[in-house]
Formats: sequence, C-alpha cells, structure tokens
Amino acid sequence: MPEPTILTRIDDRGAATLTMNRPELHNAFDDVLIADLTAVLKRLDADPAVHLVMLAAAGKSFSAGADLNWMRRMADYSREQNLADAEGLAELMRTLDTLSKPTIALVQGAAYGGGVGLVACCDIAVATKRASFCLSEVKLGLIPAVISPYVVAAITPRAARRYFLSAEVFDAVEAHRLGLVHECVADETELATVADRICAQLLKNGPTALGAAKKLIARVSRGILDDEMIADTAARIADIRAGSEGREGLSAFLDKRAPAWITR
Repeated sequence: MPEPTILTRIDDRGAATLTMNRPELHNAFDDVLIADLTAVLKRLDADPAVHLVMLAAAGKSFSAGADLNWMRRMADYSREQNLADAEGLAELMRTLDTLSKPTIALVQGAAYGGGVGLVACCDIAVATKRASFCLSEVKLGLIPAVISPYVVAAITPRAARRYFLSAEVFDAVEAHRLGLVHECVADETELATVADRICAQLLKNGPTALGAAKKLIARVSRGILDDEMIADTAARIADIRAGSEGREGLSAFLDKRAPAWITR
C-alpha cells in the first residue's frame, strides 16, 4: 500500500500538523498532492477541534515545486487542460491563504516555485538556515502566475521584480529580510522549539477573533482607505464586541482571570 502524500497529526491542544510526504521527490507537486492537500485543509478548517494548522515537509526539501512527471504530462495538454490544472493549484493556494485558522509554515529545506507560494500563503513562516528559496519558473519559459498574488504581497513588488525575473536562489536570511519568513533558526530542533512557542502564543487568543483578524487583514490590505473601509472596520469591531467571545474576553480581562478558551 503506497504511503499517503499528506500525513496529518492533531495534538491534544488542537494544533494540526500537515506533513507533505513525498521526500524521494522533494515534495514536488502533482495533481494528486494538490488535490489531497486542498481536501485536508478544507476538512481541518471545518473541524471545530482544530485551532491552528502547521505545514511541514518530510525529507530534506520543503517542496521543489512542480513534479517533473507532471510537467511532462502537461507539455501535451491543450489550453483547456492546462487551465483546469492551473485552477486546481489556484484553489489550493486560495484555500491555504483564506483558512479561518492560523497557519504556520515550517520550512526545513529548499522551497522552489509553488513551494514558495505555500510559504507566502501561510500567516507565519519559520525557516532553518539550511532552507533555500527560488522562483525558478522563467528558467522553463514559464511564469509564477498562480502564486504571484501571495508572493508579491509577502516580498513586495520591488523584490518580485528581481526574483521573478532572475530566478536566483536566495537563502533563509534573505527570505527573512524580504519578509517571506518571520524567523530564521539554526536547525530543525530549533524549528520545532519555535513552532511550539508560536503555537502556545496563538492558543492564548480567541479562536473567533483570530479568524476575524485574518479577514480584517485581507480587507484592509487590498482595499482603499475610504468611507466604505472606515465604516466596514467600525462594523467589524462592533460585531465582535457584541459577540459571546468578545464579551467573555473583556469580562475575563476585567475580572483578572483567564478567558474560557484558555481551558480548552
């Protein structure tokens, strides 16, 4: 029986770890892995027992991007087949980017092409110093189209001009400078330690508020500061203040006790 492409573990805190499990192929994408990862993410998003999701990878690479055999098949695809294929990858990226729960990328090795897209779609990213990154599509006469909204938002258009066009490999220190990753750590042992620390911090916070904060970021970062946005942000805070979680959080603060969600 073949090994599953995605390994899923949920601990007693409700922290889920998804591990891409194609180490012999450097966790490269094909249509099967894309469909599997999308399905697992959607299932975890709908599971009230899951409070955050970590994305990791088995082996020495995080993800090498597109699988070579998949690319060979795509070479003979019609435009309509290519469009359907691209839409599958686009759905994976959108699912990860818009997940209602916090997401953390744990990058232990090389992330190329679509692998960089996965990192950019996560809310928080931590990488070891062994990790490397490359937007290598132009070397193949292609472009990083589907991942571009997320990568450009993460590294800025100015940096994208360099790395989309040059296809240079850059290290974790440069990824940190660009804003693609939030922390750069020595090795996988420290990666696990930092992941645990970040999880513990996130789990102190209201789960409804976390999802609402993600939606708020998406709204204000992609919109114009006008009367509509000002009204929208006022409505968002009014709604959450009036909700049960907001009332509990404020009461707990005033009573100098832990809020109810801490005891989960």
